[in-house]
Amino acid sequence: MTNDTPARGADRPALVVGLLLLAVAGVVYYDASQQTITSNYGVGPTAMPYVACVGLVLLGLAHLFVAFRDGLPKPEAADRGALLWIVGGLVGLIACIAFGAGFTLATTILFACTARGFGRRALAVDAAIGFVLGLAIFLVFAKLLTLLLPAGPLERLFL
Repeated sequence: MTNDTPARGADRPALVVGLLLLAVAGVVYYDASQQTITSNYGVGPTAMPYVACVGLVLLGLAHLFVAFRDGLPKPEAADRGALLWIVGGLVGLIACIAFGAGFTLATTILFACTARGFGRRALAVDAAIGFVLGLAIFLVFAKLLTLLLPAGPLERLFL
């Protein structure tokens, strides 16, 4: 009786991703352990980095498990047009912030381009939705949380 399935090693992409996730978890843990800010009321600013660290460790271990078990599924071919829309939205966001156009316009561009990248064809409607969401988020941060996001000419009207 022979086994027809060839012996194979670990799935290399899953193994590499798993090891990278564990390495990032180590860096996050080290960085959180070096923080000197303390809290008088229990949960301090280091709580979330530790939570993120635990999540990264779990993801890393899951990737290692998959690497030695079944391997990752083979990815489909990338839609270059969709990727270009999304990357264009990110570039637009960075440019708006860098050149002082403000958070609302940056969010509008990112939202509309990402929606287009996911196949939606109503660019003007998506830009309007992105504008309303961006302005609402800016106002919540500025007025309720008293945290300033990058402000442009439009945001200065509300400050």
